[in-house]
Amino acid sequence: MSARDFWGDRKKAEEVTRALSSEKRVLEEFDALRSAEEEIGLLLEMAEDDGEDPDLRAELKKSMKRLVRLVSEMEIRSLLPEPEDRGNAILTIHPGAGGIDSQDWAEMLLRMYQRWCDLRDYKYSFLDYQSGEEAGLKSVTLEVLGDYAYGYLKAEIGVHRMVRLSPFDAAHRRHTSFASVFVYPEPEEIEEIDVKESEVRIETFRASGAGGQHVNKTDSAVRVTHIPSGIVVSCQSERSQHRNRANALKVLKARLMAARLEEERKKRAEKEEEKKEIAWGNQIRSYVFQPYTLVKDHRTGAETGNIQAIMDGEIDLFVQAFLRMR
Repeated sequence: MSARDFWGDRKKAEEVTRALSSEKRVLEEFDALRSAEEEIGLLLEMAEDDGEDPDLRAELKKSMKRLVRLVSEMEIRSLLPEPEDRGNAILTIHPGAGGIDSQDWAEMLLRMYQRWCDLRDYKYSFLDYQSGEEAGLKSVTLEVLGDYAYGYLKAEIGVHRMVRLSPFDAAHRRHTSFASVFVYPEPEEIEEIDVKESEVRIETFRASGAGGQHVNKTDSAVRVTHIPSGIVVSCQSERSQHRNRANALKVLKARLMAARLEEERKKRAEKEEEKKEIAWGNQIRSYVFQPYTLVKDHRTGAETGNIQAIMDGEIDLFVQAFLRMR
C-alpha cells in the first residue's frame, strides 16, 4: 500500500484494502479471544486464594460469558464463507394476509430488527417507508451497515407469522397475521453492476402517508422499473426527488445482485427445500403472543418462550441455529 503506484489501479487497490481490513478483523478477534482467556486464567488463580469472594465470582462469571460469546461469534462467522456474507444488507418488510393486523405486525418486525442492529452496533438508514392508513406500515426498506450484516440477516428471509388477540378487533378475538422479509446483499462492488438507462423506466409521483405538506404538494417519490427483469422499486422516504432516485437505484442494483447470486446457486444445484422455505405461505417462524408465549423457527426447531426478548432484538438464537443447520 505504500508503493507510489498503489492507487494507480483503483479497482485492484480497493480489493487489496478490503482484503486487508478483513484480515485485520480476524486478528482482532483472536486478540480479544486471547485476552479473555488470559483474564479468566488470572481470575481462577485469584479464586484459589479467595474463592468465596462474591465480587470475584461475579467477575469470573462475566468473563466466562464473554469468552463463550467470542467463541460462538468466531464459529458462526466461519459458517459465512461467501464474499457477499461479509458486507452490508438491504432489508425489506411487506405485510401479507391479515389487513391492519398484518401492517401492525410488519412495523413490529421493523422495530425488532432495529433493536437487533442496536445490540450489534450496526448502523441503519431508511431507503423507503410507506406507512399504513390506520396503523403499521405498507412497506419499508432499510440499509443495514456492518460487518457480516447480510450473512446474519439472510437467516430472516421468508414469511413470519404472528398469533395474538387483535387490538383492532372490537371483540378482541385471536388473529393470525403474516409479513414477509427479504434481504439482499449490498457488497462494496455494487456500483460495478451496470444498469443502462435504456433498460429502466423512471416515474415520479406524490408520496403518501406522514410527511407534512411537502409530501402532498410535490412529486418527490420515485418508482424505477427494470424492464428486462420486471423488478420494480419505489422510494419516497426522502423529500428530495434526486435522493429518492439514488436510493431506488441502489435497491435495484442490490436486487439485481441478489438475482445474480441466486442464479449462481441454482447452477450449483442448491437444494429445492431451501427455495420452498422462502415461498409465501410457508412461514419460517411463528410468534405466538396468546394464549401462551412461544417463538418457534420451523426450519431448525429452535424455540423460546421469552417472546419479549425476541421482539427486543435478541434473535441470534434463531440466526445461529439456521447457519449451523446450513
